[in-house]
Amino acid sequence: MRRVDLIPAIILASLLAGLGAISPAVAAEQGADEAALRVQNASEVADFMAADAKGLDSLWADTFVVTNPLNHFGTKAEVLSMVNSGVLRFTSYDRKIEYVHRYGEIAIVAGSETVVWAGKLPMAGMRSNLRFTAVWRLSGSGWREVARHANIVPEH
Repeated sequence: MRRVDLIPAIILASLLAGLGAISPAVAAEQGADEAALRVQNASEVADFMAADAKGLDSLWADTFVVTNPLNHFGTKAEVLSMVNSGVLRFTSYDRKIEYVHRYGEIAIVAGSETVVWAGKLPMAGMRSNLRFTAVWRLSGSGWREVARHANIVPEH
């Protein structure tokens, strides 16, 4: 980028910092948080694809709850049991994160997913498009997911 092209960006950043909108330190922290949350989300998808209940267990808070795309509310123990028993499996799982925002010790991650169900679910072999919202909490051990909601997006 040419030096002259940077001048408007520098002016805008200075104005925003002067208004208290965001400081460079806050921007750097938010960027690091977003990167960490994206890594955690990628790990969650990889753990689901590998049916790795131990990996999922390490990503989720002990109080984790989910409203799943089948409209069932479940606890961490219930979801891990479904993974361990072979009920909950996927042959394909693509997650696109569209929104990440931190609110103190809490972060919201939202986006879309395309999955192909497997395992012992009635939907095994079927493809679903989903919308999801996940709530993550920062603790001494890093970001842990505390709640998730996902719903199936109807085909038009």
